[in-house]
Amino acid sequence: MSDRFAMTFTATAHDIDVMGHVNNAVWVQWMEAIAVSHWEAGATPEQVEKYVWVVTRHEIDYRGNITEGESVAAQTFIPEGPSGARFDRRVEFRNEAGKVIVAAKTTWAMIDKETGRIMRVPPEVAERFSAG
Repeated sequence: MSDRFAMTFTATAHDIDVMGHVNNAVWVQWMEAIAVSHWEAGATPEQVEKYVWVVTRHEIDYRGNITEGESVAAQTFIPEGPSGARFDRRVEFRNEAGKVIVAAKTTWAMIDKETGRIMRVPPEVAERFSAG
């Protein structure tokens, strides 16, 4: 599994706010979409069936924006291994010129689907997403 995962997002009319560009809440939705897609692409089917992730924190830097019809290239990666049940994920969105216009550090916690409880990230999960 590659430590980096990429997707492209294109702004629709529904994504645009009163300022004429992508609403901040949409950027958060896109962060969740790329994180979930990365999880589903990198984890085994058994892991996807057994575990789920929830966000515990977002830190987002907005340095630019896009308007309806424009696209961004999104890339996510996990810079270091987990700390107990949590790990940090980085997400960058680049405009068509390649400039990072939104950058985020999000913290996710692992939940055991059967019990609904937070749990330590198992080594076999962590190694599938390791940046090393």
